[in-house]
Amino acid sequence: MALSLEEIRRYDRQILLPELGLEGQEMLKQAKVLMIGCGGLGSPVLLYLAAAGVGTLGIVEDDTIALSNLQRQILYSSDKVGLSKLQEAENRLKELNPSVTIHKYETRLTSANALAIIKDYDIVVDGTDNFPTRYLVNDACVILNKPFVYGAIHRFEGQVAVFNYQGSSTYRDLFPTPPPPEQAPNCAEAGVLGVLPGIIGSMQALEAIKVIAEIGEPLVGKLLMLDTLSMQSRMLKIPKIPGALKIDKLIDYELFCGVSAVNKENDEINYDEYLTLVANAKYGKESSFQLIDVREQYEFNTYNIGGELMPFSELEKHIPKIRRDKTVIIHCQSGIRSRRAINLLREQYGYTNLLNFAGGLNAMSDAPNRYVGPP
Repeated sequence: MALSLEEIRRYDRQILLPELGLEGQEMLKQAKVLMIGCGGLGSPVLLYLAAAGVGTLGIVEDDTIALSNLQRQILYSSDKVGLSKLQEAENRLKELNPSVTIHKYETRLTSANALAIIKDYDIVVDGTDNFPTRYLVNDACVILNKPFVYGAIHRFEGQVAVFNYQGSSTYRDLFPTPPPPEQAPNCAEAGVLGVLPGIIGSMQALEAIKVIAEIGEPLVGKLLMLDTLSMQSRMLKIPKIPGALKIDKLIDYELFCGVSAVNKENDEINYDEYLTLVANAKYGKESSFQLIDVREQYEFNTYNIGGELMPFSELEKHIPKIRRDKTVIIHCQSGIRSRRAINLLREQYGYTNLLNFAGGLNAMSDAPNRYVGPP
């Protein structure tokens, strides 16, 4: 696919690189890259791939822009809060490079749709922050024989690797089994320095370009780990596990990772419903409730809404204090640890009076007129 004169001028500084040249730039133009998520990692990946001249970008995303996203999700601006990430990402990328073709998938990637979406792309870049989706992306790429550029961030640390490229190791060789849910917090729970996803996402974009243009040495069979507080990096080899079971179908990845699905109708309360419950309790219209905070002590000390602190890591020792005679609302930072706490209390201790605070404190911080205390 030949480049136009305008494209040659646009990509002049890349074409000058002898390792890339005109041929490499044409390979970028022909390439189709699928980005899973356009948040902290997806923002720099998409910006740099669009700027570099990747011809077709697919984006899978079903979220809207929240105020707390703007510290790291550089595709968006303050006046876009509440709007579709997918649509705003397309608008920004088209402003940057009108010649790039954008395909939008306003949905969550699931076992039901992953193969149909991924099959038309040359390479997949993962920008998600949870283990079920990473295993799903990996397995779909293995089945379809697609390279998978992996990136992960946690507080001040990041990881990058290229999986399933020319018979190389896969994500399952790095993590044969998922870690316990309580040991795998996402950014909403653990926090993240805003610069970090910019660094790791840029590395993912670089790896994708290397694979597409067949230049350099992609991070195949190895994991790059970066600690930004010390700027120390390590390289870990990822050998293939001999005799590993063949992946030939997709499964229930939330079940595989020990994450139960949320039943909104029966056991979840959102921010507005919580405010109503608080108001009713305050004015005696119904009985009060017990509010439990399952975050850690340091998180509670930083900010809390007056709930009883019972960290998930030591929840079972607090069982005698958890009421059975009234509604119990359990919250954390994002609603994930509280969901796990509810599952534990139900399955091991028979509680039937529990509500999960959907979105946790993040839902409150992104809403106007935030209420900051229980009745």
